[in-house]
Amino acid sequence: MENKKIKWLIYTVLVGLIPILSRMFVWSVTESGVVSLIMASDFIAFGLILHISNINEIEHLADDEKSWKTVQNGTSITFIAFYSVLFALIMISEGVPSFIDIEAIRNCAVGLAVISFLISFSVFHRVSKIAANEDAA
Repeated sequence: MENKKIKWLIYTVLVGLIPILSRMFVWSVTESGVVSLIMASDFIAFGLILHISNINEIEHLADDEKSWKTVQNGTSITFIAFYSVLFALIMISEGVPSFIDIEAIRNCAVGLAVISFLISFSVFHRVSKIAANEDAA
């Protein structure tokens, strides 16, 4: 596995998973029903970390990847907007619980996080290939 992918896995994915893993640990050591195992906010944080990392990494590429960079930045910004809407809905649900279907929000957040992981993996795969080609040249 390339160096950039290993760094991505450790610095981005594992750090992004801290809220999810922490919740799982706390859930496993508390009484049943005290802590929810899966919360949308944890997956929202994970997705935001992935897309912010994508934007940061893409900025360091050469200009010959300009159209790809634009598409990836646009995709990440779109996902950040989706996560922001989900987070706003969570805040609304705190004040008016019956207004929002929190299970639907949780399912959307988990689904978006999985898609974000796949997008981020593809971005770092391509960035790793570009870096390897630059090192070989």
